[in-house]
Amino acid sequence: MITRRSAIAAALLAAASPALAQQADKVKIAVGQRFAWDTSMFDTAVKAGIFAKHGVDLEVLWTQGSGETIQAVIGGSVDLGSAAGTTGVMSAFARGAPIRPISNSMTGADDLFWYVPAASPLKSLKEAAGKTIAYSTNGSSTHLAVLGFQRYFGVQMKLTPTGGPPGTLTQALSGQIDIGWSSPPVAVDKVQSGEIRIIARESDVPEFRNQTVRMNIGNLDFITKKAAVLDRFRAAYAEAVEWMYAGDAALVAYGQFTQTSTDMARAIRDNYFPKDNLRLNRVSDIDNAMKDAIELKFLAQPLTKDQMADLLKYYAK
Repeated sequence: MITRRSAIAAALLAAASPALAQQADKVKIAVGQRFAWDTSMFDTAVKAGIFAKHGVDLEVLWTQGSGETIQAVIGGSVDLGSAAGTTGVMSAFARGAPIRPISNSMTGADDLFWYVPAASPLKSLKEAAGKTIAYSTNGSSTHLAVLGFQRYFGVQMKLTPTGGPPGTLTQALSGQIDIGWSSPPVAVDKVQSGEIRIIARESDVPEFRNQTVRMNIGNLDFITKKAAVLDRFRAAYAEAVEWMYAGDAALVAYGQFTQTSTDMARAIRDNYFPKDNLRLNRVSDIDNAMKDAIELKFLAQPLTKDQMADLLKYYAK
């Protein structure tokens, strides 16, 4: 029997936590760079209950890079995608793909680095003409970076898609490729032990240092038909970012997720992923991103003012 007191208590609980009072909405999201700090929230913050708190039941599909992520969102097999390269997003949009960016994923270029085994004679990308250099997938931020390296350092290399950092590391150490790529935590321990040497960072190319290089995206059908669900997802995402920098709980969770120590997790967060680079509504240097997309053949011509407004129509405010 429901007493008057229990009914009042239930009503108060519903008023205090409206997202919990409703049935959670299933949201499917494709995410590249599984063990990177910025995308780790799709494991750690989900387990911490942050997305469920906002009425979002998140189903995560991990991909090998933003090329796969963008295709999954275009095809509608997922609702959202995270860490999609900005130039790849622009290119897909210009071709009429039913996707739009919904927020920032990463601005700046502090996290991505390229390395060689310790025994390699290469000291700089200036010496790498004709060498194989890794990137994740076509249209990704790593793809943009290696194209930018060729332009900036004035060398032509053999650009080779290798998927995510773990598989890339295996290929680099076994000699299948000359220059590997990674994002923390993968390969950071091998840098510290001297087994591999960093010879380039994305930030070596000046125009990438303050550019929004990766975006969160959505299928246009999901964005327009489930706007309220999208709003709750973004609210959960913003809370997850705050949680990741608020104390040690997220560091411990990240260490468990990636099998690294809490001290290593703290070093990765503080040295490679400034909090402001993850701010949801940040969009920086987008005009230069478009110029890069044209120069690097992701776009045939500049987006018009109306097209740019359409592209960013659903971006987080």
